[in-house]
Amino acid sequence: MLQSQLFSKAQKKVPQEEKSINAQLLIRAGFIDKLMAGVYSYLPLGFKVLKKIENIIRSEMDNIGAQEVFLPVLHPKHLWQQTNRWRYPEMFKLKSRLNKEYSLGWTHEEIITPLVQKFISSYKELPVYVYQIQDKFRDELRAKAGLLRATEFIMKDLYSFHQDEEDLDEYYQKVKNAYLKIFKRCGIGEGIYLTLASGGTFSKYSHEFQVITPSGEDTVYLCLKCKLGINKEIIKEEKFRCPQCENKKLEIKKAIEAGNIFKLKEKFSQPFGFFFKDERGKEKSVLMGCYGIGLGRLMGTIVEVYHDEKGIIWPIEISPFQVHLIEIRGKNLKIKKTAQKLYKDLEKKKIEILYDDRIDKSPGEKFAEADLIGIPLRVVISERTLTKNCLEIKERKKQQINLIKTKEFSQFLKKFFKKEY
Repeated sequence: MLQSQLFSKAQKKVPQEEKSINAQLLIRAGFIDKLMAGVYSYLPLGFKVLKKIENIIRSEMDNIGAQEVFLPVLHPKHLWQQTNRWRYPEMFKLKSRLNKEYSLGWTHEEIITPLVQKFISSYKELPVYVYQIQDKFRDELRAKAGLLRATEFIMKDLYSFHQDEEDLDEYYQKVKNAYLKIFKRCGIGEGIYLTLASGGTFSKYSHEFQVITPSGEDTVYLCLKCKLGINKEIIKEEKFRCPQCENKKLEIKKAIEAGNIFKLKEKFSQPFGFFFKDERGKEKSVLMGCYGIGLGRLMGTIVEVYHDEKGIIWPIEISPFQVHLIEIRGKNLKIKKTAQKLYKDLEKKKIEILYDDRIDKSPGEKFAEADLIGIPLRVVISERTLTKNCLEIKERKKQQINLIKTKEFSQFLKKFFKKEY
């Protein structure tokens, strides 16, 4: 893509009302735009990142046998009354001109449970795994921290339906492993801690995936022996020790919850009378699990973890582009021709490239914006590189700048992408 055609522009000033790093950098770099508190537009660069995160999540959900659906956002009141959750203040509620009451979905258990119930009556039809990637709405009293706590947000929610606890436990473990793969592919695998949290009245624990960062809102107690976290809400009942190895030397850290998984068991199947007949013809309640990841929240978390004083440092698999080509033209027209040829050659090789072809920006401005945007690899063509028949190469996460021969660039890219992946 030509940077001159990108309608969104980088900003030099930090938005004063934004306190979180992810909001400051994503707005400044032209990834998102704030409409109002907790509601953001994804601009072309941000939408590219969002879709890459979405595709990673989708591929890992498909790999564990989940089937994708797309459920309504507008929900009738009676379904929420059936589970006694219409009373929740987090729900946006509205009335039609016919005086019918609805809510905007902030979760979808009340929709997916009766939907799947229509098609399941026998143990032979279980298990079933269904997921969606959909907008959610939550009436946050304090929408803050950019994409981390929003009023309108995008969630991947997976629901599983089982005939017994053994089957639920087995799939729960598959989802746990799939989540770890998702976070690794998104670049935060090393900083993620599987964290024990309250399982409510249904199981001893649920599990959160907490990313350690000083800007986190959650407090977790880390057992470095087990690489296990214990959420602050249950540490007292665990007697301030790791429940796996009984280690009492726990580190207290701030963290951001990037995802969670939960065994619902009969919580929603019972209110809807969702039963199946087992091998002996006996009627039993379907057992359920739910598993969530917020896409925008994950994007914001990654920025909180990967940035420096200059801007964002995107992990390569979710970066909006793989290469940022910068042309420092001057008066030599051969520079432009060389840059255009390289741009076309890289496009033919299916390498995603942002080409800064702008003539109204100084070299300093171009470099500053490149650092702010955070694409993994910067390639500069200038009078100096042209004279030496070289390209200037800089990895975003490193300080070092190198010159490599133009004819060696293709081989360099193969090694770079292989190493990064």
